[in-house]
Amino acid sequence: MKNIFFTDLLEGHHKIKGVLMKYASFFDDIEKIILEDELAKFLGVNDDGIIGFSYTDIVKSAGHSCGTVAGAYLMGLKGLKALYGDEIPKRGEIKIEIKKGPEDDNAGVIGCVLSNITGATTNYGFGGIPTGKFNRRNLLFYNTSIDSDVRFTRLDTNRQIGVNYRPGKIVNPMAILMSAIGENATEEDKKTFPIRFQEMVKTVFENADKVIEII
Repeated sequence: MKNIFFTDLLEGHHKIKGVLMKYASFFDDIEKIILEDELAKFLGVNDDGIIGFSYTDIVKSAGHSCGTVAGAYLMGLKGLKALYGDEIPKRGEIKIEIKKGPEDDNAGVIGCVLSNITGATTNYGFGGIPTGKFNRRNLLFYNTSIDSDVRFTRLDTNRQIGVNYRPGKIVNPMAILMSAIGENATEEDKKTFPIRFQEMVKTVFENADKVIEII
């Protein structure tokens, strides 16, 4: 039987120890998030501290690609651009506040994605070297009284921007999901679900300026 992931939509691949990881080909078209991490430079990861995150990187850490993971990635991409302008964002020097609690809807997923990108953590991250530098704890907060879904703050300037994610303007992920698991789902619905679901994610990225609000 032909593997559904060998379709035109899902033809990308990433080599991991000689094994090809198949993924949706449109992942390669999504803009990467570039940051500068002084800790990476200090510990010899590279000589300039520049770290790039692709959507594929985030999918691997999340274990899946969906509307929430895509939205969190876009909030990071668009939010950091609004916060830093033409400057390279400083990983580890960004505070993130999330309006909802980690168990409310999928706010915890959003927090995990933004933590991976920015290095911000609650109380579980790197505590810094003995001088206190490079601390990553107490930079990620849930259940906050903010006027947006997420708020980013630069620690060096205290500049803040808020970001909202509104996928409902463009897509209906739940309707697609229910079409595959609902009582009326046909075998064809179930078979085509992965393709249709990732087409939804692709649509989110194609309409990034409509689903993301900077306030």
